Amino acid sequence: MTEDRGGVLPRIERAGPTDLAFRAMGSGGALQEQLGAVLLLGPGAEPPAVERAVAERMGAVPRLRQRLERVPPGAGRPVWVDDPSADARRHVRRAECSPPGGQQALLDVAAAVVTQPLPQDRPLWSAVVVTGLADGRIGLVVVLHHLLTDGVGGLAVLGYIVDGAAPSPTVDGFPRPRPPWRRLAVDAARSRAAALTRWRATARQARAALTAAGGMLPPPAAACSLLARTGPHRRLAVVRADLAALRAAAHDCGATVNDALLVAVAGALATLLADRRESVDPLAVAVPVAARHSAEVADLGNAVTPLVVAVPTSGPPVDRLRRFAGTVRAAQATVSGPPLIAAAGWLFRLLATVGLYRAYLRHQRRFHTLVSNVHGPDRPVTLAGAPVEAVVPVAVGDAGNMTVSFEALSYAGTLAVTVIADADAVPDLPVLVAALEDQFTQLATRSAPPGRQE
Repeated sequence: MTEDRGGVLPRIERAGPTDLAFRAMGSGGALQEQLGAVLLLGPGAEPPAVERAVAERMGAVPRLRQRLERVPPGAGRPVWVDDPSADARRHVRRAECSPPGGQQALLDVAAAVVTQPLPQDRPLWSAVVVTGLADGRIGLVVVLHHLLTDGVGGLAVLGYIVDGAAPSPTVDGFPRPRPPWRRLAVDAARSRAAALTRWRATARQARAALTAAGGMLPPPAAACSLLARTGPHRRLAVVRADLAALRAAAHDCGATVNDALLVAVAGALATLLADRRESVDPLAVAVPVAARHSAEVADLGNAVTPLVVAVPTSGPPVDRLRRFAGTVRAAQATVSGPPLIAAAGWLFRLLATVGLYRAYLRHQRRFHTLVSNVHGPDRPVTLAGAPVEAVVPVAVGDAGNMTVSFEALSYAGTLAVTVIADADAVPDLPVLVAALEDQFTQLATRSAPPGRQE
């Protein structure tokens, strides 16, 4: 905070280049860049109590009471300002799923909620309490605009709304006054001067980020039916794996759980393609890598770097995992700075604003799919006194020609992998789901090809 004759002024909180890139990605498209989670609450959950808890706790997160505001010319990037009309209760509503209220009914509600653009006249989040589930359970779908945060920050928000979370961040004098133009202009001038002194380092970081993302002119991803024009409708499915078994299999191969996830996904997609009488080896997979392992609700934002890795599809899962082990770690080691969309943010946002980014997405041949993985709570948690039985991650955006993507989250010993498919381009989603389940089973049991002993 800074003292001023008008009283206490808040520090200037600007949106980062990566934050603005996510906003630009959704500009003019059918889908906004939005992420969230589906929580399944066990018997005993009461919808009114859950609604009150969510409104009170999310309403206490500083960034979830703010809006991004443009500033006058010369005053730098947009700033976060307190919204004096913020009312968390306006963001929480109730919906009922279709009978008999099974998992797919809940996922269908979640797909409808997360693909609905968040209202721009209020802070960019929403929560929907889902009733009508079997056995007295209820669901909770929480949605955040990607402009606010990445998956790690989103997990921090979820961790804050469950029972027993840390005390709410202290924010004095809400709503705080907007920073005056003079302060913004001085701050922007200092930032530009500092950027000029770092231009060589920024250029090196941009080159490294471009290399990690596949380079300026990467070998094109093999043409196949995974790359096809997508629409605005999404279909969700969930595959679960025992985290301890998957970790043991990965360690036996000198790999990580994330390596095992990528190999399983690639194998499942290969099975889907084989069912369509196609074959691709390897598959090009985009992997968002977090630059931080944790985040606080008082300090959200985006800190991810996209990598593109080649994942083999031929051979048993265990053999492929041994060959693939260390690939992501090696690629990650080459990147020490911000992602390319941040290093060249002004150019990226300009291209997105005029529609060139969406045109590129519709024809891109850089990767076949995207796989994101976030480490969640190791132990079960409760919300409004009810046990959280499962947590399912979800994220959507303008997919261009990428017909299917994967979001993974570990919770209380289980890895939940959400398959996010274009509803029209992937009519054979059950084939993919069954194949992914089989890949996890083979990894967990260390299945070997006929005639070979592991």
